[in-house]
Amino acid sequence: MEELDTIEITFEDGEKVEFFVLEQTQLMGVNYYLVAPSEAEDDEDECYILKENAELVDDEFGEFTFVEEEEELEVLYPVFKELLEDSDMEVEF
Repeated sequence: MEELDTIEITFEDGEKVEFFVLEQTQLMGVNYYLVAPSEAEDDEDECYILKENAELVDDEFGEFTFVEEEEELEVLYPVFKELLEDSDMEVEF
């Protein structure tokens, strides 16, 4: 799989938002991405975890959804935290 620098999400209302990919990982054959909005509206650094839905592929990289299930997030937080430890980024979960 090609590494992504950005992911563009198109919401149901047609609004498109570009996210920077901070880190990515694969668990049980599913690709997950830690992303931040390319244009933050305030001073807080927000980040989100996106899940690639391979079965919904409609282009080169597939379709993405925000991870919202608490159990899934509890598994992913430590993984991304460990991946970010060696970087200069300060991301709070």
